[in-house]
Amino acid sequence: MSGTHSHTVAFVRDTMLPEQAPPASEVGAIGWARHNLFSSWFNAILTIASLAAIYFVLAAIVPWILSPTWDGTSLSNCRETLAAAGHGDAHGACWGVIKERWIQLIFGFYPSHLYWRPIAAFVLLGVALAPVLFSDRVPSKLLIFSLLYPFIFPWLLWGGTIWMPIAAMAGFVIGGLVYKFASQALSTLLGVILGAAAAVIWWMVLAAPVSGALESILPIGIEAVESRKFGGFMLSVTIGVVAIACSLPIGIVLALGRQSDLMIVKYICVGFIEFIRGVPLITLLFVASTLLNIFMPPGTNFDIILRVLIMVTLFASAYMAEVIRGGLAALPRGQYEGADSLGLDYWQAQRLIIMPQALKISIPGIVSTFIGVFKDTTLVSIIGLLDPLGLSNAIRADANWNGIVWELYGFIALLFFVFCFSMSRYSMYLERKLQTGHR
Repeated sequence: MSGTHSHTVAFVRDTMLPEQAPPASEVGAIGWARHNLFSSWFNAILTIASLAAIYFVLAAIVPWILSPTWDGTSLSNCRETLAAAGHGDAHGACWGVIKERWIQLIFGFYPSHLYWRPIAAFVLLGVALAPVLFSDRVPSKLLIFSLLYPFIFPWLLWGGTIWMPIAAMAGFVIGGLVYKFASQALSTLLGVILGAAAAVIWWMVLAAPVSGALESILPIGIEAVESRKFGGFMLSVTIGVVAIACSLPIGIVLALGRQSDLMIVKYICVGFIEFIRGVPLITLLFVASTLLNIFMPPGTNFDIILRVLIMVTLFASAYMAEVIRGGLAALPRGQYEGADSLGLDYWQAQRLIIMPQALKISIPGIVSTFIGVFKDTTLVSIIGLLDPLGLSNAIRADANWNGIVWELYGFIALLFFVFCFSMSRYSMYLERKLQTGHR
């Protein structure tokens, strides 16, 4: 045919087109909003409704927060300041109460000339925790200070003679020596029992007379502070730190005891865990504040904060034991068999193979328990201790600040959030570091 083309047509391109930038509607903030907020008509309606709700909430809260009342001397003075600033119906927070009482909310009734002691105690707490929390970034020699810190911490807060914390430290040394010799001569279990018994006898019977005798010979100490002067966040952090630090090792022992083949040990641990978990913490605090004195010998002065520390620690230990038992149960049987094949005894297997893996698996549960324990410290206000909530009631009883509610509770909630959020973020950091999701 005369109309037929004589040349060939290629249907497959043999050259590459130059790269072009993606459409502006598919990348960046616009692209993200299109795919996540306006991907359909229903999502667009929800997005617009949510933005409207956020706007109305912020429109009410932000002016309330930004009220110019930091120099207020009373609630009535704050209202006058707000009215003069043009806030309708005196709408706004009265931040003068925080400016006036924030030190009291943090330190309670602790003597003002001794504020350096709790500040030093909590700064040193960070130093002591550094080799434990960030072992790959901190010199391992700091572990020596971490071991000494549990004896420095109460001495700084309560004061008194320096011989008492040294005597408490000596109890661990005596218990360790008794365990070493008894485990070599008898058995590991008897060594643990005798070592613990020797330490308890030293603390209950001999520590006080020995420290008193040393104090009479060489008096060294700092000004003592009564427990009734403790309060505010200093009290909450003290109870929380002690309960968290002590509940983890006790919980590990209880978890191992619950899985023990020794019937007596198993039933004691099971009974303790189930009893503590079946009783509200507030009940245990009432027992600590009232009933314990009935069972103590006449004339015994058992410090109220020490009683609370013991009860909160035991309460947290029971929950910690179940969290760690869950981590132990999650380990495959092959880990135990591998430890046996290596010729490791029970304690070596737990220390080197089983427990490190169980603790790694249990990190989220452990940190959740820590956060719960720290928040539960506010319950001590019910038994008369002036934690931040107890102090807020005392502050509102003042005629100048009668009627203040949200400002105090908001400030307290913010401080608790900072502590709890920090623990949560560290938990996430530790999970990423140990790669708990990749086994």
